[in-house]
Amino acid sequence: MSAVAEGVLLAATFACLLANACEVVAKAAGARFVTENAAEVGVDRKWIPGLAVLEGAGAAGLLLGLLGLPRLGAAAALGLVLFFAGAVAAHARARVFHNLAFPAAFLFLAVAALGHFLGAA
Repeated sequence: MSAVAEGVLLAATFACLLANACEVVAKAAGARFVTENAAEVGVDRKWIPGLAVLEGAGAAGLLLGLLGLPRLGAAAALGLVLFFAGAVAAHARARVFHNLAFPAAFLFLAVAALGHFLGAA
């Protein structure tokens, strides 16, 4: 893999970590946009704390991967890929397309992070 490609994937991994950390804080704080979006796609409000824990575990795994545990980083990235594939599917199932770009962007970042860690492992 070229140095440019490695740099792009590394930057995307950092962006994935930051974006997920911010989203976990928003979920934990009960941000209105989180609860409204969940209701719109048919996710019960009581699921939000559990989803925040899963997403937070993914972000923590990315951080540990960046700190020298690339296999853990790859596992965390794969978990986030599955998490956001589920989010995209929930939006599609509910026919909520006006904000589909957000889970799709998170999915894209998670796939890039997975690529980074698979290249490093």
